[in-house]
Amino acid sequence: MKAEDLSLIKRYSIVEYLERKGINPVRRTPSYAMYRSPLRGEVHPSFKVDTEKNLWIDYAEGRGGSIIDLCMRLEGCTLSEAICRLGQTAFLDAAYGHSKEKSDIGTSPVTPWHPSGARRLIEVSDSLPPHLEAYLTDNRCIDLNRAKPFLKCISYEVRGQRYQAIGFANPSGGYELRDNGTFKGAIAPKDITPVFTDKQTEHAIDNTLPVCVFEGFMDFLSFLSMKEEITSVCLVLNSVSNVARAIRYLNDHNLTYIRTFLDNDEAGRRATNDFIRTGFNVEDMSVYYRNFKDLNEYHVYRVREKQIRQGQIQDTSIKAKQVKHKMR
Repeated sequence: MKAEDLSLIKRYSIVEYLERKGINPVRRTPSYAMYRSPLRGEVHPSFKVDTEKNLWIDYAEGRGGSIIDLCMRLEGCTLSEAICRLGQTAFLDAAYGHSKEKSDIGTSPVTPWHPSGARRLIEVSDSLPPHLEAYLTDNRCIDLNRAKPFLKCISYEVRGQRYQAIGFANPSGGYELRDNGTFKGAIAPKDITPVFTDKQTEHAIDNTLPVCVFEGFMDFLSFLSMKEEITSVCLVLNSVSNVARAIRYLNDHNLTYIRTFLDNDEAGRRATNDFIRTGFNVEDMSVYYRNFKDLNEYHVYRVREKQIRQGQIQDTSIKAKQVKHKMR
């Protein structure tokens, strides 16, 4: 993307972006607007938009940034997806001279943008094809018998091309997607996924059992494969951008004791600290796999090590290779 195009996107009014989503300020001055944070439920406004600099800050979280950062948080998308989504609207506004603050009476409204590269859901099946099952067992060392109840085969379309992927559902109707290669994506809407909430919730409320919080569903499936029995409520974030939603869910259900199984990177550490600052009793379980990227990589390492001891495979490179994900 050209520098001038990115600059145009960053100038796209945050106030107007929020207004198009039905989010209006509680208080407005010539230089800023105050909101009840759109990133979580709250009574008193702590979300400020500097209308002169076109920047936002959420005082409760201590985070802020540009409209691109806000789009990533609100819509649970990647940097490239946020730029694409905002870019279409910003370029249309520039082309038609459309702005709520500057438009004249009679200006034609801009048609809402529907991205041509968006994934369109075609079919949801309970049965995974052999190549996706093989990926889970051979590459990720997942116990299929335990994992299958949580997984779907998702058929979707992008620009006329059809694909299949492993799907992990959230309660809002969206899916996290992985294929047997390097693809990692989602079908909107993004949301957290609570698991094992029936029989374990009572003990969790009594703080006798922790809520196990995972960054992605592959880590959750690794946990399933590693344990003989799961006795705790589990919560899959599906993205560290969903921390605020997780905090709201935990507070709504009076769940205060958690174990975080997040990635060993800056985003994972920041998310863990968010839980701590909010007042939860947190056990950071990433210290037990500190030399690995995430729980799944640690799980694969343990399985490969066992296979070597049993003579099932040769001792080559035990530690799982990490493949950089691409977006489709």
